[in-house]
Amino acid sequence: DVQLQASGGGLVQAGGSLRLSCRASGFPFNEYVIGWFRQVPGKEREGLSCISRTDGSSHYADSVKGRFTTSIDNAGNTVYLQMNDLKPEDTAVYYCAARPGIVVTTLTESFYDHWGQGTQVTVSS
Repeated sequence: DVQLQASGGGLVQAGGSLRLSCRASGFPFNEYVIGWFRQVPGKEREGLSCISRTDGSSHYADSVKGRFTTSIDNAGNTVYLQMNDLKPEDTAVYYCAARPGIVVTTLTESFYDHWGQGTQVTVSS
């Protein structure tokens, strides 16, 4: 089974940076896309970015484009989310998730089959 584990959350001041990691394992084949999502209590989960294990292509939500960068290690088993210029409104629980495929243009939550536990990011003003 595909398993994912997110880590790297914490408390940071506005304007600061954090790098989240998502360790993934158990892929039955190479063609998977790994995405990052976040959720604030009482709100819907928001898709932020995704990256292909096949070719490293990526896609971002407009809300984080230019501030967040996703990358993947050579083995395709650890995905990172570099978050810069953090704002208080970025405070949320951040999740990584995976779905079969190679197309990276979708951040629709329901398309993702496998989810890791979340990691809390808190940005103070």
